[in-house]
Amino acid sequence: QYFIHAKMNEHWGLGKLAGTIRAESIDEMRDADALIDRILFLGGVPNVQRLNPVRVGEDVAEQLTIDAELEVDAIGRYNRAIALTVEHGDNGTRAMLEERLQGEEAHLDWIESQLELIRQVGLENYLASQIDG
Repeated sequence: QYFIHAKMNEHWGLGKLAGTIRAESIDEMRDADALIDRILFLGGVPNVQRLNPVRVGEDVAEQLTIDAELEVDAIGRYNRAIALTVEHGDNGTRAMLEERLQGEEAHLDWIESQLELIRQVGLENYLASQIDG
């Protein structure tokens, strides 16, 4: 989802925004890599077929709104998973998940800041600030 949004913003000439979203896409890929490694280490089989469908926004405001919803969902999943690791005494996985939870919280904060900027300065001014110069 983030990768597609980054490519769309790049296509629209919003290089600054595209770069930020692309970096988040790479972070999410690294998180997935670490989670898969941990599942394999614990003897499990990663089940990626149950992933949520990719949702693509048709404009920047919709993209940010969808991304915020994705982050809220991820934060909830991480919190539930952390509770399970505590219940089962798996402190290694707990620590790994807590680190990723903090990353999701920081990204949600950034998205919410962007949406607030759009509200305060207007979409056109926000988009102008995201053009690569």
